[in-house]
Amino acid sequence: MDLNYIEHIGIAVKNIEEATAYYENVLGLKCYSVEEVADQKVKTAFFMIGQTKIELLESTSPDGPIGRYIEKKGEGIHHIAFAVNNLENQLADAASKNVQLIDKTPRKGAEGLHIAFLHPKSTHGVLTELCEKKE
Repeated sequence: MDLNYIEHIGIAVKNIEEATAYYENVLGLKCYSVEEVADQKVKTAFFMIGQTKIELLESTSPDGPIGRYIEKKGEGIHHIAFAVNNLENQLADAASKNVQLIDKTPRKGAEGLHIAFLHPKSTHGVLTELCEKKE
């Protein structure tokens, strides 16, 4: 696998407005984007720190992936995302190494990225997202 850099760290939160206030007022970061990704039943807020982003994730539905995650595990780090080139090839490479794929093909994510997830059962407990910027 050929990773470029950490694209973002995803953090599941119950209330995106309250969490944003913490990141802005306590940590001094600035939210530069809030977006709803309807097909993933999630609202996101992004902060930049160096080259890495922090993505807050609030469920827009209790049966969405973030809603289910919070119900099971509570708020906290949800996933780590890596920037890659040629996402399709990276998925094929992971699959060839017996990594369980959540997404066999890329799908659209926040900020116009194409994304795919690797299952935490085959990544030592860490939900891993691969992201590719499409022109």
